[in-house]
Amino acid sequence: MEKTWRWFGRKDAVTLDMMRQIGVEGVVTSLHEIPNGEIWQYEDIRRLQEQIASYGMVWSTVESLPVSESIKYGGPDRDKLIDNYIKSLENLGKAGIHTVCYNFMPVIDWIRTDLSHPLGDGTSTLYFDLSRLAYFDIYVLGRENAEADFPEETVKAAEELSRTITRKEIDDLIDTIIVKTQGFINGNIDENDNDPVNKFKSLLALYKGISKEQLRLNLQYFLKRIMPVCDEYGINMCIHPDDPPMPVFGLPRIVCDKDDIEWLLGCVDNFHNGLTFCAGSLSAGGQNDIVPMAKCFVSRTHFVHLRSCDILCGGNFIEAPHTGGRADLVELVRIFEKEPRNIPMRVDHGRTMLGDENGGYNPGYSFHGRMLAFGQVEGIMAAVRNEINNNII
Repeated sequence: MEKTWRWFGRKDAVTLDMMRQIGVEGVVTSLHEIPNGEIWQYEDIRRLQEQIASYGMVWSTVESLPVSESIKYGGPDRDKLIDNYIKSLENLGKAGIHTVCYNFMPVIDWIRTDLSHPLGDGTSTLYFDLSRLAYFDIYVLGRENAEADFPEETVKAAEELSRTITRKEIDDLIDTIIVKTQGFINGNIDENDNDPVNKFKSLLALYKGISKEQLRLNLQYFLKRIMPVCDEYGINMCIHPDDPPMPVFGLPRIVCDKDDIEWLLGCVDNFHNGLTFCAGSLSAGGQNDIVPMAKCFVSRTHFVHLRSCDILCGGNFIEAPHTGGRADLVELVRIFEKEPRNIPMRVDHGRTMLGDENGGYNPGYSFHGRMLAFGQVEGIMAAVRNEINNNII
């Protein structure tokens, strides 16, 4: 696997020089300054590519070329937006960039309810509390029939929380769920929005009546339209699993488990229609057995995110150390290292530690925490390569 690192462009507090010094080979990034739906021009792509190359690294993977909401829900302008997407892919292909990670999650990307959950060793990590998500859905959004989407005990816990939660806690929850985790990833909402809750509600309304089956058909339509340019330039599209892998806010989610991925890969049966195997997102779902899934989909995996989660009681989950959790990263490295292709890999969602909280880093993308994880995974890779070279596995 190629050792890569996600970089959020020129405004990222983690610099290219820092990445070079810790042994990063490939950069995973995006043209974050380009609004969703607009064409990525060849000149802009080359300019960033050359900047990365000047530090001895390559622009390995695009994460992400965002799919506009209108493409996802099938709006009247989706064909024009797909045409723009195709032109952007063509320009990436001309520049020699062949891996594009994207997602088809409606409205909202990854969701956590706590971005700095304290741990006993003084570090902190990301945390998902289902009862707090239910409180947000039922009492902050006021979504119709939201209670029906949660277990009875979760609804009761949310009701109890409604009696004690403070205004600051509510504001922090809003900021965590729909602002801080979204704005830095070409999201629909950013910190400059004065009323993020109402904007979020308006985005949810766009998906009224969109079922899981319809969202699947919209994804299939998108993939069929873009596959010819992917074939022409050898571009591997790798969809990111839903995070968490379950429906949220009444929205369908269509990349949650083995059955979903099998449908995805079969609906457009083309090698360039592939998967980002995010072990962390998948391990947050109790329905998923991660190692067998990796073995099943390795031939169509074009990008790997190595992290892991632990599932707790009540539907909660927590980011686990990269050497622990449900995902078994050691065995995953064995699977992907034996694949003859050099698949880009990045660690993900490192702990906050050693002053990371003061570094201006994006949530989940600390420097020291990810550097620790990067070193751990690099050690696993070295051990596995030794096993392979000595025919131990």
